[in-house]
Amino acid sequence: MSLTDTSKPSLREWLLTDTPTSRQHAKATVIYQAWLSFKRNPMAMIGLGILVFLVLIAAFAAIIAPHDPFIQDLAARLQPPLSEGYILGSDSLGRDILSRLIYGSRITLYIVTLVTILAPVVGLFVGTIAGYAGGWTDAILMRITDIFLAFPRLVLALAFVAALGAGIENAVLAISLTAWPAYARIARAETLTIRNSDYIHAVKLQGAGPLRIIIKHIWPLCISSLVVRVTLDMAGIILAAAGLGFLGLGAQPPSPEWGAMISEGRRFILDHWWIATMPGLAIFTVSLAFNLLGDGLRDVLDPKDGTS
Repeated sequence: MSLTDTSKPSLREWLLTDTPTSRQHAKATVIYQAWLSFKRNPMAMIGLGILVFLVLIAAFAAIIAPHDPFIQDLAARLQPPLSEGYILGSDSLGRDILSRLIYGSRITLYIVTLVTILAPVVGLFVGTIAGYAGGWTDAILMRITDIFLAFPRLVLALAFVAALGAGIENAVLAISLTAWPAYARIARAETLTIRNSDYIHAVKLQGAGPLRIIIKHIWPLCISSLVVRVTLDMAGIILAAAGLGFLGLGAQPPSPEWGAMISEGRRFILDHWWIATMPGLAIFTVSLAFNLLGDGLRDVLDPKDGTS
């Protein structure tokens, strides 16, 4: 290339440069390099592909589903898989299992989304306040956290749902109330390692108050650890939601929630195995996808991992 060549670099060259020209350029470079590192993990890409497929199915459920998931046809009840018009069979009321699984993906994503919004935010707030304030504030908040951690998640969720009443919204709230302590522990540990750093002391000298320091300077440094924990916890959250649905405390009939579908199929498990097996396989597949995605994100985002 001649000294007078002023051609612009390609997008890939611009993203891989060692000398970013602005803060936004530097962020774009970091994100792109993280994506390249993530792409090198085939299992993580499989997990991402499954979840993208699930989102597309949920978004276009009305187009993809071959039948109405709520319509009952007693003349076609208990049809086996690959029957005419029923690819995955039908249930005891003649409803198409495939259509109910497709529409049930919306409920799964709804639960995952709400829990992801509620639990990590509460945990981040409690953990960073406890870690930064220290003293009696830290002691009180962490003892409350210990109380929540002392109970098995599903048992505690059952107690909350029993108090709040059955329903998908109450199930989401109950799962969120049982999930936040783990995020609080992580956020507190991260805050304890950050609060005495030279970076935070410099911000204090500039006149920043505790709230500004926590929100502007500590929270961003905790996000990566929480993101990894969230993706790894999604399998447990889905299983907890399915467990509540199985016990009749989550989404109520005739809602096509996967746990409730398994509960209905348990009565026919010996003679008509597909009624409970198909939603069980759906739960297994989505849970596995979240675990694979979480492992990939941990390799990329974990600052303690020397390979990232």
